[in-house]
Amino acid sequence: MRTKQCTINNVFSADSPLLRRFPPTIARQRRLAFCLLLAQAGITITGSIVRVTGSGLGCNTWPNCHEGSLVPVPGAAPWIHQLIEYGNRMLTFVDLAFAVLVLVAVLAAHRRKEIIFYALFQGAGIVVQAVIGGISVLLDLAWYSVALHFLPSMMLVWGAAVMYVRIAEPDDGTPTRTYEKSLRMLSAFSAILLSAVLITGTMVTGAGPHSGDAGDGMKGRLEVDIDWMAHVHAWTMYAYLALSILLVCGLVLMQAPRRARHLGGWLLLSIIVQGLVGVLQYRLGVPSWSIPLHIGLCSCVVALSALLWAVAMTRKDGSDWVTGSGIGDQKFGFSERSTPVFP
Repeated sequence: MRTKQCTINNVFSADSPLLRRFPPTIARQRRLAFCLLLAQAGITITGSIVRVTGSGLGCNTWPNCHEGSLVPVPGAAPWIHQLIEYGNRMLTFVDLAFAVLVLVAVLAAHRRKEIIFYALFQGAGIVVQAVIGGISVLLDLAWYSVALHFLPSMMLVWGAAVMYVRIAEPDDGTPTRTYEKSLRMLSAFSAILLSAVLITGTMVTGAGPHSGDAGDGMKGRLEVDIDWMAHVHAWTMYAYLALSILLVCGLVLMQAPRRARHLGGWLLLSIIVQGLVGVLQYRLGVPSWSIPLHIGLCSCVVALSALLWAVAMTRKDGSDWVTGSGIGDQKFGFSERSTPVFP
């Protein structure tokens, strides 16, 4: 037990070969966090590719791909379906690898509890998501299980975006509001409306033709009129767009910081493009190619919404720590605006 504990401690020690070569500076922490954000968004796109290609049961059990085999088995299902589904499963480990790297970096740098919480949330969330995905396979892709698999992914995208902002702030900085409290409340309310957009979107998917598998997956569809469900989804999106326009106008009129105004502009553009893609989907009968595009834009909207909410409150007037914390700088041989003592 003592040997194991020493090994774990060495991972976070400044004497660790990895951390000695790549000390956890704020810039490095942010790059890792950004990679994690991209990975969290990316796996939602590959998940949609699984669905539109009917590959959801290319691996028909979990955690094995097929009964008695962790990897695809020739002839057990069409090879392309196995490749797509198994590939999507493997991307979970890419997500997890980035989450672990972020966690190691912020723990080694002795960052504040808020950041460590976000990093732990990412790692735990990825594991929970893998289990939910496995359950959806065991349930033959019942629509509600697929919806429950998608929605937590959006929570992880949101959390990764907020963590990306928080990592850049010095731990000893003073929390400061950057734009009006009323606008931040409006931002929070718009996020609630965004949740409604996402939930109704999963219901449209549940009633639609892309179940994830053309055979067993079609048995557990949501039995509602898809035309009516699509209109409900559109109405919630229009309400979210209207509230976002109001929010961005408020940011401009109240002279919010440039970063907040720019994020608001990009958010509006993403929502409008996403809405146009949704209308196009409806008019064309939901073609397969449009689903990954719609999901990718969805992750973009969620991330921008989270960034805009996060920059409303930031830490200012802190020390110019290289790692983000005084303990981290001392541990790795940094002084303010310096280079590391060791190469």
